Amino acid sequence: MALWKDSAAPTKEAPLPMTPPPPPAAAAPAEPALKREPEPVMDIAPKAPQRVASREMKESVVAPEITITGKIVGAGHVRIAGRFEGDVHIQGDLTIEQGAKLTGGVRAESVTIAGEIEGNIENAVKVELMATGVINGDIKAGALTVAAGSKMRGRAEFGWGDEQEKSSSTPLKMESRHAS
Repeated sequence: MALWKDSAAPTKEAPLPMTPPPPPAAAAPAEPALKREPEPVMDIAPKAPQRVASREMKESVVAPEITITGKIVGAGHVRIAGRFEGDVHIQGDLTIEQGAKLTGGVRAESVTIAGEIEGNIENAVKVELMATGVINGDIKAGALTVAAGSKMRGRAEFGWGDEQEKSSSTPLKMESRHAS
């Protein structure tokens, strides 16, 4: 039984129509037509790598209740709230939280100490020793800020910058003289 009337019967050579037949007039309310999802637009052009500004670097955290032994090297900020045993050499900021302890050498752009460091800090642009901070080691930094109540045992060199490196790299000549 045909639901609609065809003017010509299909033949084997003619392809069948691909469109659905119209709904009958007496049928139930029509279902909404299928909606086609938009095709995703893909950008195939390569993108240039994005550089991250130094203050927008990601921060790695050693959480409280965690002890890590090893070495940290790389670019980025590091915050230690637990215990870390080993050297830290980063191009970024290092923060030692109150109650945290770092045992090892430090090389970082900026070091903020509210906990404890047992080791030397070398080539830092800025070191800030907070009121609860303790350092047992030497400091070489461009600038040093020390809060009242903090503790330090060691040598501190600060404010010299490049001038110290230039004067220490000047070669010394020693001559011996013979009496005739």
